Amino acid sequence: MTTIEGKIFSGCFDEEAKIFTLQKVKHVYTETLMKQNQLQELYTYLSRSTNEDGQVISLYDQLLVPLSKEEINQLLNDIDEILSTFH
Repeated sequence: MTTIEGKIFSGCFDEEAKIFTLQKVKHVYTETLMKQNQLQELYTYLSRSTNEDGQVISLYDQLLVPLSKEEINQLLNDIDEILSTFH
């Protein structure tokens, strides 16, 4: 397992199963399994976002975690680092 401590996303990558376990979003703890294609889709969506006010990530379909434009850029860097572990 490889631990990744990003600025927005933190978790562990399982090399054998080829899956990322998201354990923290900003300051909120969670437990979500993410496949490569899910991370790629999120990256694509966020990179195309033109909303200057930022975005909101929903955890458990209940808890809203707001992200500023700067945090979105940090998250894109985090996702890019996570995606590089899949190769």
